[in-house]
Amino acid sequence: MIKKILLIDDDYATNEYHKIIINSTSICNDLVVFQYADEALEWLKSIEENEFPSLIFLDINMPRMNGFEFLDEYEKEFSKSVSSVIVMLTTSINPNDREKSKNYNIEGFINKPLTAELLHSMDTKLADSEEIDHSSKQNNEE
Repeated sequence: MIKKILLIDDDYATNEYHKIIINSTSICNDLVVFQYADEALEWLKSIEENEFPSLIFLDINMPRMNGFEFLDEYEKEFSKSVSSVIVMLTTSINPNDREKSKNYNIEGFINKPLTAELLHSMDTKLADSEEIDHSSKQNNEE
């Protein structure tokens, strides 16, 4: 089960569709949606670390602040303190965008729409990484 998902996409209809997909899987306890990356960034700055989303789906082409600008700010602000998994979820077919995404600590570059299969694979990946984190913390405590 994914604790919290943050969905950042400027397209209202896409957000509504992705909400349906996420809710239909019953894989997430808490879904937060922003149409503007700058607003999502401000929200992240305002919450406690333990309230951070486990998973962030991020569009690239958005007004005000695009996905890459968001990643630049996110990495400056949070890279040492939190570990959300970020997936770029986009309609971009520009090979330069895919190449540029490799400069960031993201889990994937996926073309829209979001699917239940992708959610399930992310849930598995997050569960596996939490088990590794948990066991390494236990080993450090011994």
